[in-house]
Amino acid sequence: LSSSFDTAVLLIFWFIGGFNYVDQMIRSMGWNDTFGGIGFIGLLVFGSTVLTIPFSLYSTFVIEEKFGFNKSTYRSYIADTLKALALEVAIMTPLLLGVLYFFEYTGSLAWLYVFTFVTLVIVFIEIISPVWIMPIFNKFTPLESGELRNGIIEYTRKVNFTFGNVYVIDGSRRSSHSNAFFAGFGKTKRIALFDTLIEQLNTDEIVSVIAHEVGHNKKRHILLGMLLSIFQMGLICFLLSLFMENRMLFDAFFMDTTSVYGSLLFFGLLFTPVNLVIAPLFSMLSRKHEYEADQWAVETTEDRNNLIFGLKKLAEKNLSNLSPHPLLVKLTYSHPPLLSRIEAINQNPKQ
Repeated sequence: LSSSFDTAVLLIFWFIGGFNYVDQMIRSMGWNDTFGGIGFIGLLVFGSTVLTIPFSLYSTFVIEEKFGFNKSTYRSYIADTLKALALEVAIMTPLLLGVLYFFEYTGSLAWLYVFTFVTLVIVFIEIISPVWIMPIFNKFTPLESGELRNGIIEYTRKVNFTFGNVYVIDGSRRSSHSNAFFAGFGKTKRIALFDTLIEQLNTDEIVSVIAHEVGHNKKRHILLGMLLSIFQMGLICFLLSLFMENRMLFDAFFMDTTSVYGSLLFFGLLFTPVNLVIAPLFSMLSRKHEYEADQWAVETTEDRNNLIFGLKKLAEKNLSNLSPHPLLVKLTYSHPPLLSRIEAINQNPKQ
């Protein structure tokens, strides 16, 4: 319903000449094309964000509430929304300024400069995210000494995996969903456990979940995913350069004046159908990596049952769909369904 609504609003706005109206309004302010582009894209993004709020509220306070997941209050929801908006402005404004500047002033190799600039920004954000960005929304507390911490340290030493520290995230303040993940690079690398995960699983099961995440690192899944994303970014930047200030493109969107920022936005809209074809390929690779990480966890912990029991508990607590349609899995699932994962784990001849 939400996607259909978004599409309908986009088409109506498009065919009544909404893009041109906003563009002319921004141009009347006398800004140059770079800052005008910030205003044009920023205003459209803000309007789109406002339209999604009712659906987000319904998802959080009706659907999630109905099934017992929501722990947020309206006050915390508003605070999180404002934080996310401020963070988006703080990150996207200089990023967009850089992209517009390079396409405006650096000639035929602009796409290469943009690609390099965007890649460096993404890597920088990945590095600082665990230390500066994630704590804006959640409290990260070092895991106290005890059986769980000892179990995690013992396992990571066994497989020669180094990291900064183990942290507990106060996820239960907003939701009863549970998760565990790694974040950061080098000195900022950390293991993060939701407090809900610690409540739902025992020590051996949590260590198996951690082993699965370590498997992604040891199998170079994270590095491969980053390299593929960088390659995709380079391809997008090159294709974008071919559409830059194309008169036919602007006629299709009923625009009076061509611009770099308009090219950027309209190319993004046109690329969406292409991404619908590319996304299932990335999902297929992701599912393959999940199977490999499961096998790593089983082999290095030398006990398949802990991982299986842990996955079952997580599926139960998160109300996962145990039998999704195979076509839905192929098109959208980044993780294999639980039953498929358990079947693959039990076929492992090493345990």
